[in-house]
Amino acid sequence: METLTLPPTEAPPRLSALGMDLLKITRAQRIFTLAVPFIFAAIYFYAAFSGHWVIALAAVMYLSFVTYGSTSHDLVHRNLGLSHGANDFFLTMTELLGVRSGHAYRMSHLHHHARFPEEDDIEASAARKTLFGALLEGVVFHLRLWIWALGRSKGRERRVILFEGCAALGMVLLSIALCTRTVVPLVYVLLMISGAWITPLVTSFVVHNANGKTELEQTRVFRGKMFSLIGLEHLYHLEHHLYPLVPHQNWPLLAKRLDPYFERQGVKPINFWF
Repeated sequence: METLTLPPTEAPPRLSALGMDLLKITRAQRIFTLAVPFIFAAIYFYAAFSGHWVIALAAVMYLSFVTYGSTSHDLVHRNLGLSHGANDFFLTMTELLGVRSGHAYRMSHLHHHARFPEEDDIEASAARKTLFGALLEGVVFHLRLWIWALGRSKGRERRVILFEGCAALGMVLLSIALCTRTVVPLVYVLLMISGAWITPLVTSFVVHNANGKTELEQTRVFRGKMFSLIGLEHLYHLEHHLYPLVPHQNWPLLAKRLDPYFERQGVKPINFWF
């Protein structure tokens, strides 16, 4: 009886072999990445106070995406080429736009990169749940991350996480206090908080496979123009896990350079229509 001999697993190529240009972004890209969350927050308030609620709602939806999933994500990994002080400042301010703690996000996300798919990976716990469980997780997801990070942080980082939590709570209370004058701030806060319920679904359940035996099986690969449109070119999750220092602007190029490696390893991308 013949024994099937499988080819040895090939390690992912070094970043230097893929190209160190993947770590570089232009000054214009850096400025745009930092500015866009504040621009869309301003669009919301201008549109809401002007009575253009459809535009205001669209602005908040996009703001939810470009904070946690884009600008804040690059700040968490320090991929924008900023000094530590500037990076931390923008991380705090950008996530506060989403009524969240930026430094709690950083702590839980870096822990996720180090520990997935272990049980103590709080950020990706939805990957081990059913679809309904992942949706239910979103109700208290960011509060759980904040409590988790606060309990594990020390010194200055703990003080910053505590400040960010208090600032987020202050935003909620201030928006309620202003209701006698205008509901615009309260609607903003409620939209940002309620919109965050899909975070575990999108960033954990959909993109991960907690039962995968290897790193290439534990995170899914997505390809196709439809997925690129839906994810606004932010669908390269396995690529990000393999090379977390590559900023999101360069993920499509990183994916293109990795495709031959994925093909050799039998990694089959998920396509949606085309």
